[in-house]
Amino acid sequence: MENQFKNKGAKAQLASAMILFGTIGIFVRNIDLPSSVIAMVRGFVGALFLFALIKGRNEEISREDIERNKISLIFSGGFLGINWILLFEAFRYTTLASATLVYYLAPIIVIIVSAAFFKESLEPLKVVCVGLALVGMVLVSGLLGNGLVNGTNIKGILFALGAAVFYAAVILVSQRLDSISAYDGTIVQLAMSAVVLVPYTLLTRDFKNLRVGPSSLVSLIIVAIIHTGLAYALYFSALKKLKAQTIALYSYLDPLVAVISSTVILKEQMTLMTLIGGLLILGSTLLSEILDRHKESFV
Repeated sequence: MENQFKNKGAKAQLASAMILFGTIGIFVRNIDLPSSVIAMVRGFVGALFLFALIKGRNEEISREDIERNKISLIFSGGFLGINWILLFEAFRYTTLASATLVYYLAPIIVIIVSAAFFKESLEPLKVVCVGLALVGMVLVSGLLGNGLVNGTNIKGILFALGAAVFYAAVILVSQRLDSISAYDGTIVQLAMSAVVLVPYTLLTRDFKNLRVGPSSLVSLIIVAIIHTGLAYALYFSALKKLKAQTIALYSYLDPLVAVISSTVILKEQMTLMTLIGGLLILGSTLLSEILDRHKESFV
């Protein structure tokens, strides 16, 4: 009975984290600051939040584990920061639904890169998943409708695709991490994402002319503390108590909430092509996940 209660609590934590991730675009849209500044603040505040959480629990961060994984953590953190910039730019140029759906191509990109560069086997069903996802991306982009005319939308789709590529890079580099806790790794990755973005932001932005209104400031604080620090804390707390299959299924709450937020809250139009494309992308990534879990059960 106690285990069942803990399991329900962990599912609620995971669902809450996914809902927060799915609604971040609403608040980013309300921040009148460059995407690089938003990403930099998000990384710093998120890392400080998780660090304070660890210290509040009287837990120690393993410096040995961090030192052993420092190269992978530096690169994955840098890729994470670039990924955020591109995703936030995508939110500005296309609908929240379209940006999030294209962003979910990241697992498919991992499959393609793993097969092309790391010689991992690509089963026929995985090839089908890749094909369906790519068709889905074309449908979401609007290229078969008025996408070619609407250059702004295409720009947003390309930013989202770039974000997916860099998130795939984060996944691939993170796979090389050796025996480090999720909290330790994420704290360093978030901190590194901010550190890497500092010189870029200083070189490309004139901070003297940046002005932050009350509404933008509140939204920035919410994104940094709630959508980053709290969301990651809930996510990693749930990871320890749930099966991989459950985590994989709940992760699809993120794009689902983003689509609902886009159409219901932001009143953004969603075409039939976008809906079908989104289903193809999410369906293919889910099928790929199921295939991986099925294979692992026989290993």
